[in-house]
Amino acid sequence: MTFLRFLLLALPALACSTPHAADGVPPHENFQLESRHLHESRTINVYLPPHDVKTSGLPVLYMPDGGVAEDFPHVAATVDAGIREGRITPLLVVGIENTQRRRDMTGPTTVDSDRQIAPVVGGSAAFRAFIADELIPEIERRYQPGPSRGIIGESLAGLFVVETLFEQPELFDRYIALSPSLWWNDAALTESAAARLARLRGLDASVYIAWADESNIGPQAEALTATVRRAALPRLRWTAVPRPDLRHDTIYRTLENEAVRNLYPTSPGRAGSIGAAEQGAPTAH
Repeated sequence: MTFLRFLLLALPALACSTPHAADGVPPHENFQLESRHLHESRTINVYLPPHDVKTSGLPVLYMPDGGVAEDFPHVAATVDAGIREGRITPLLVVGIENTQRRRDMTGPTTVDSDRQIAPVVGGSAAFRAFIADELIPEIERRYQPGPSRGIIGESLAGLFVVETLFEQPELFDRYIALSPSLWWNDAALTESAAARLARLRGLDASVYIAWADESNIGPQAEALTATVRRAALPRLRWTAVPRPDLRHDTIYRTLENEAVRNLYPTSPGRAGSIGAAEQGAPTAH
């Protein structure tokens, strides 16, 4: 009975560590991670490259909205297809399933209407601490990846990506922000960008930012891009892609392939480029 009880208890843990595919999601693993920063357990989904590629030394792309009922399936499928076709360098994708999305993706705000979008907002610092202090070490323990870490997000998750670039830039070296909700807190991130960049002269990162036909996002993204250009940080590679032909609800799936290929190319050379872009075609300078 003791052995049987042990076996029954062990089976769920074994299942969590076995790659599996479901509902069109490429083979992946998942596990639960208890967080002292968030005071809850979080489900983590991990896409692994094809079986003949070892995980040790690979870059990792982290993603909020990373549940199997959220954006993890289509991002993992895009990465998997790109790797198999030789267009994307092999990498791991780590999806963080949401519990209170609007709490985790937003920083503090002084705007009353911002506070109405959820019972709790302004928790991005705790969420970032969870990623930095708990999730990244666990991923490194399990998979022994390389030092390169990226993050991808859309809408409020894109806001979190941009905020992280300014608040804790050393956490990632590649940032993808699709239609980031830069209107948050009366566009405070855009308004403070010049002062923040002045303190980050040594920033070494590649950024891909794109926006759709959104009047509350496009002007802020354009202003942020102009500020970055004026700052002229020598090691900040910034690709800006305005796409007025897209909508807020179509930009993620439309551009994720281009964005990931831009920052994780198989050809030699540094990812990303600085400059504004015409519709659908980034221009470097």
